[in-house]
Amino acid sequence: MIIRVPPKPAELVRRPAAWLVAVAVFLTALEFAVVVPHGAVGWDEALYITQVSPRMPAAFFSAPRARGITYLIAPVVWLTGSVIALRAYLAVLGAAAIVLAYLPWSAVASRRAVVPLAALLFTGLWVTGYYVSEVIPNFWVAVGGLALAGWFVRYAVTGGRGALIGIVLAGAVTTLMRPGDAFWIALPLPVAAVLVRRWRRPALIGAVLGGLALGAAQWIAEAFLRYGGPVARLHRSSAIEGGIAWHPRGLLYELSAVNGPLLCRPCGVGVQRPGLTLWWAAVPLLAAGGLVLAARARALGPVAVAAACGVSAAVPYLLFLGYAAPRFLLPAYALLALPVAECLTRLPAAVSRLRRPLAVLIAAVVLVQLASQGMLLSQQVRENAAERRTYVRGAAALERLGVRPPCLLSGPRSVPVAFYIGCGTGETGGVLASTTPERLLRTARREPTGILSPGSPPPGYATTWVAHPLSRLGRHWRVYLPPWFTPPR
Repeated sequence: MIIRVPPKPAELVRRPAAWLVAVAVFLTALEFAVVVPHGAVGWDEALYITQVSPRMPAAFFSAPRARGITYLIAPVVWLTGSVIALRAYLAVLGAAAIVLAYLPWSAVASRRAVVPLAALLFTGLWVTGYYVSEVIPNFWVAVGGLALAGWFVRYAVTGGRGALIGIVLAGAVTTLMRPGDAFWIALPLPVAAVLVRRWRRPALIGAVLGGLALGAAQWIAEAFLRYGGPVARLHRSSAIEGGIAWHPRGLLYELSAVNGPLLCRPCGVGVQRPGLTLWWAAVPLLAAGGLVLAARARALGPVAVAAACGVSAAVPYLLFLGYAAPRFLLPAYALLALPVAECLTRLPAAVSRLRRPLAVLIAAVVLVQLASQGMLLSQQVRENAAERRTYVRGAAALERLGVRPPCLLSGPRSVPVAFYIGCGTGETGGVLASTTPERLLRTARREPTGILSPGSPPPGYATTWVAHPLSRLGRHWRVYLPPWFTPPR
């Protein structure tokens, strides 16, 4: 009989998994202290929630979107309409995902501190903290892509059926969340499997392609059912995104948005709080340093894969998109955190004469980075929560006008405002058109229907509709209601 002796506390502390759990606890505490209490939803969140909510009609689901995030939130949305409960669920799930995504890297990292430090650097970013609890897929693409690359390297180095299963599952989850992002993240993996002789295993490439195909199945099926096939859906997606083409100024756009706003469209090149963007410029330098130091230590393989996948994940947003949002680069940040951590952990030993002071300096810089990002997180949460509360106030004003379910709203901000009333939504023009003026007018005969406007005249089919001030939604905002609709006194 073999008696297993439990590890001593000192041994647990030296294990990367224990430090990963500590990082997850830190992230959970941060979410519940700063993000979760602010329950108001944004435009995209409202759209995703309505897809699975039994309490309201589903908003129009456009071609560029994927349904992975709706499957993730469905269990909670079906049980309760509480946004705070939904955020708490995502916060706990996101912290667990951080551990699971970085865990496969622990078995292939050449230094025990690399993976926990990388996890800390990634979770310490304000944009990570903000989107863990948001009903937005980018964080989940980041952890899925990170796990995909990690299990790929794990199988390439150590083999094992479990690693192959990890590749398939991680690839499927990532693709289910955002197929385009999953393609770019995974692009270097088959190349690496071909270029590195000892990694040339058919099972490795098969697992990567199989996972991507499994995750893309729903998106492809929906493309045939609603858009005439995947190619037609991609063309439609490009039109909605403003044209996916050569946009080399995308890098400047992302730089200008690194500290906010949440969406920079149209985007200039002015940088908010430039003093807090130094880390962004340092990432490629530190990642390159990590590659050099890992190569010197003959531990380049895993770090090179992380760097290649991180750079590939950033390419479409830095070069092919004409606008920016901080969340777009989350997958790149998650992956590039590994070569950055490699550099930071090896640098003191590489400069032996200054080893101790350099280690102290690095620790101080990391603490300053975490503190500054925490400040940005708190500020972003407050600013955007204040803006989102206008949706709540606008919905309350509409309810006082008698707009109650079943009802229909159209116009800017209609999706988040309708979310708080329980109305359906529909647009009659533009790239997000989901109905026709004739259908909207027929609906207006049966149920309360309003057209939200920031001050512009109503569309031609509603020139006789009556304007009602809606200042609680914003200055100059109004709602146009049909002349036969009588608001309650």
